[in-house]
Amino acid sequence: MEKFYFEEPTIKRKEEAILYIKEFHKYNSIIHGVSGLDREYENYEEWLINLEKRKVGNDKHVPGVAFFLIRESDDKIIGMTSIRLELNDQLRECGGHIGYSIRPLERRKGYNKINLYLGLKVCDEYGIDEALLDADLDNKGSWKTMEALGGKRIKEYIDPYDGSESVKYSFNIKEVLNKYKDIYEPLVKTCKIYKKK
Repeated sequence: MEKFYFEEPTIKRKEEAILYIKEFHKYNSIIHGVSGLDREYENYEEWLINLEKRKVGNDKHVPGVAFFLIRESDDKIIGMTSIRLELNDQLRECGGHIGYSIRPLERRKGYNKINLYLGLKVCDEYGIDEALLDADLDNKGSWKTMEALGGKRIKEYIDPYDGSESVKYSFNIKEVLNKYKDIYEPLVKTCKIYKKK
């Protein structure tokens, strides 16, 4: 049985992380949940420094953490998840706690459900009780993933930044983790990487 785990980005994944982003470009795929790696991959070391700064937040960013989703069998980056540990009013309306992605050639295998499950576990570690997530209405794969993990659709709205039709979901984290643990815990490798502040 395949196992997956979250790993905090480090310099050892530099070349693979760049290939991860380039795969999205190659297949003309929209990129979400990569904490700016799509804009900063040519300065990967600087991106790592910025990730560390974002853990505590600043004037531009609420506190947040990012992870690569690694498939244990081949030690490959399969996806990424970016988690905001706090929300301001703007992010509560549009954005939410978690952004995620799966590389184009690894989609339709159920991996994003594992990605989201691990993301919700991180939220739980940081004491977040309710997680809010958004998706474009035409990104059916994303919101179907949310529904598969117990997300409740709470509204549809027009994104004020790009004009897209969007949907917002709410997750009762403890309820979701308890309900789906028998499905997803066998698929994840336990890693002591979550850092409470």
